[in-house]
Amino acid sequence: MDIILKYFPELTPLQLRQMEQLGPLYEDWNAKINVISRRDIAHLYEHHVLHSLAIAKTVWFRPGTRLMDLGCGGGFPGIPLAILFPECQFLLVDSIGKKVRVAQAVADALELKNVRTLHARGEEVKGERLDFVVSRAVMPLPDLVRCVQRLVSPEQHNALPNGLIALKGGELTDEIGALRRRCTVWDIDREFEEPYFENKKVVHVSL
Repeated sequence: MDIILKYFPELTPLQLRQMEQLGPLYEDWNAKINVISRRDIAHLYEHHVLHSLAIAKTVWFRPGTRLMDLGCGGGFPGIPLAILFPECQFLLVDSIGKKVRVAQAVADALELKNVRTLHARGEEVKGERLDFVVSRAVMPLPDLVRCVQRLVSPEQHNALPNGLIALKGGELTDEIGALRRRCTVWDIDREFEEPYFENKKVVHVSL
């Protein structure tokens, strides 16, 4: 938990309490349903919570922003971002039902009123008008863009243009390809000094 305060010291008492609850909640759920690898659960705050919050170092979402976390798994990056941005609305989507149930249970335990969950594939999501889709290495960027661009609203409310924000790692030259003119890439290790974040990036594609 100290690593979160290291980079986000402005957390309110409520946000601090919610962040502290993430550890025991995910440890409990992981004992029942393996949503995080067994060897990784000990590094929950660095590898999952802080990694999710790297998005907040590239854009500070304005109140009322509507976001979808596609391929949310047990709730990353959506749950940490929902804690940090309580005045934004989050839809957490995953094709694996048991992972969606964990994400919903964690949101309920934290009393996050700004979170909804949906058991569906990305192409099955309908009737949503979003400012941003966030995702954590679910599929190649071109596939993500094709899947979600129809859901992104043309109405702009943030300093960053509406679109896709993906947490990615490694060499992205080929993956970005034809999207290059619409892409901005940030190196996470410029914000977070831990070795885990070397070669990890936040990628924004304007849609």
